[in-house]
Amino acid sequence: MPNKPALSEIQSNGTLTKRWIIYLIGIYVLTVGISLAIRAGVGISPQSSLTRTMTVVYSPITQGTYSFIFEIVMLFLAYLVLPKDFKFKNFTSLIPAFVSGLFLDLNLLLTSFIKLDVYVEKIMLLALGDAVLAFGLYLMIAADLVLIPVDLFVNNVVKRTNRKWGNIKTIFDCTLLITAAGIGLIFLHKITFIREGTVLNAIFVGQYLILYSYLFRKAKARKGIANNVTIDKH
Repeated sequence: MPNKPALSEIQSNGTLTKRWIIYLIGIYVLTVGISLAIRAGVGISPQSSLTRTMTVVYSPITQGTYSFIFEIVMLFLAYLVLPKDFKFKNFTSLIPAFVSGLFLDLNLLLTSFIKLDVYVEKIMLLALGDAVLAFGLYLMIAADLVLIPVDLFVNNVVKRTNRKWGNIKTIFDCTLLITAAGIGLIFLHKITFIREGTVLNAIFVGQYLILYSYLFRKAKARKGIANNVTIDKH
């Protein structure tokens, strides 16, 4: 997740119920984007590449389930990094992680009909998937509720090491890629799901988030102007 202070202007000030609705919608939209990116077949994000590889190694377990297991591991590691800062409420982060796993399996099923052969079409689908993914992430940030375990782990490492969030996240993503590649080579004798789309995903998602933040600020400014005009008329 991007650095929260940098995106504080998009966080919702609505009621708790409204924020949870936005958060859950964000999770669903996020998993739609992940599913589309997977169907593009030109490489996916570091975390998705790891869980997707595991579905090939042992197919009876779904990717959504692997994703949830991964989040449980991340929560445990977050505790090991900063045990004194770990609170019981941190276990609530498993709720969105579980919901995300369910949504992911659902959307992978709903998008299973997508099969593209033309490379340009695959890149276009990846770009679309990343746009949808980024919008879902944007909504989750805007709701400003619970950090999912993977982001909690990264944040705890940042606190423990006093390093920049972006640098820690980069190291973490590279570690996931190396792990996914290693598992693929050991069990499948090839590297799977790590391609040019993996790099494009890292670029696209960040840029889309910047775009959405810009559009939100513009819309908010227009709304403010419209409200001022209405007040002046009265």
